[in-house]
Amino acid sequence: MAIAEMTSRQHRRRVRVWFGEHVIAQYVAEAPLAARYEQAMRRRFTGLRVTNDILGPQEHADI
Repeated sequence: MAIAEMTSRQHRRRVRVWFGEHVIAQYVAEAPLAARYEQAMRRRFTGLRVTNDILGPQEHADI
């Protein structure tokens, strides 16, 4: 893994929208875009839990 790729992954975030224990939407992006997506999902799904977590270096964006 290249250093640029490792640095890029360190700043990536995973935003998930939850319906109970089920993830119904997931988005992975750089921190500013992830924050924007998180706010949009909170407005759209006001009753659901929305999380915005750091994407670890070994994690993948697969659902």
